[in-house]
Amino acid sequence: MTQHTITGSPADADERRAAPALVCYEVDRLPPSGLELYQQARETLRKVAEVIVPPRDGACFEVPAGSFFRITSVEGSQVGDLNLWNLHDFSERFFSGKTRQLHATHVSTGDRLWSSLPGLRPMATITRDTLDWYGWDADGGGVHDVIGTRCDPYTNYLLKEIDYHYCCHSNLTRALAAKTGLSLGEAELHVHDVMNVFMCTGFTHDTHQYFMKASPVRPGDYIEFFAEIDLLGALSACPGGDCGSSNSDDSATCYPLKVEVFQPAEGSLPGWKSPERSGYSGTHGTSPGNDLKL
Repeated sequence: MTQHTITGSPADADERRAAPALVCYEVDRLPPSGLELYQQARETLRKVAEVIVPPRDGACFEVPAGSFFRITSVEGSQVGDLNLWNLHDFSERFFSGKTRQLHATHVSTGDRLWSSLPGLRPMATITRDTLDWYGWDADGGGVHDVIGTRCDPYTNYLLKEIDYHYCCHSNLTRALAAKTGLSLGEAELHVHDVMNVFMCTGFTHDTHQYFMKASPVRPGDYIEFFAEIDLLGALSACPGGDCGSSNSDDSATCYPLKVEVFQPAEGSLPGWKSPERSGYSGTHGTSPGNDLKL
């Protein structure tokens, strides 16, 4: 992307650029993730549900709090776009931006998927990731990003003036409508920025633009989560396939994705309970008698 610089550099430009970079949040003060407990509980797992997400389509699944769910590549290299909601309150949903700020641009084992304001609590914790070996490549790419929003028909039309109906946004919308009985228009309002499961992405070194490259995922690879609250999930098998060539069209080879739900043995999570919503008062600077908390 060309940056049009009109204003001349001030005399102290280098000094301004040399200001130290600070990590925004003191993440060492986050509540412990409970990963050690979850790793013990996962040794007792029993599968209770399975959903196959067809290529260029979406599907929903429910996960009770205290259970695990796993997304697996089953036939070929394929990425997926994941949405999560509080099963009982769709206004509380996955907040990719805050997850990115509290963890990183890409997430893996031990990281948590945080919910939207005003709830701001862990919705799910990543308990296993068979691609955690990938790290960062020479292009600056990583796997499982929380920076890309999802492919959608509106951006596709803006750039190509073509109606394409199997973008991840549309797949998630259809899946949520089918699961809940909402109209497409109502369901679409609940679809939100995603976690890009298995997708390999980053920002170019020169122009800092968002890029994608062929995912390293192979059949048998999976990412697994612990449900911190009762969840409704929706997963789209992206029309971009492994996202190594294109998206928002039918040119890429696509494969299904499998979602499995597992229940741990009774008593395998001693002392665990679902996290509470944020303890913030909700007054936003007003008097205590004018509490705006929902």
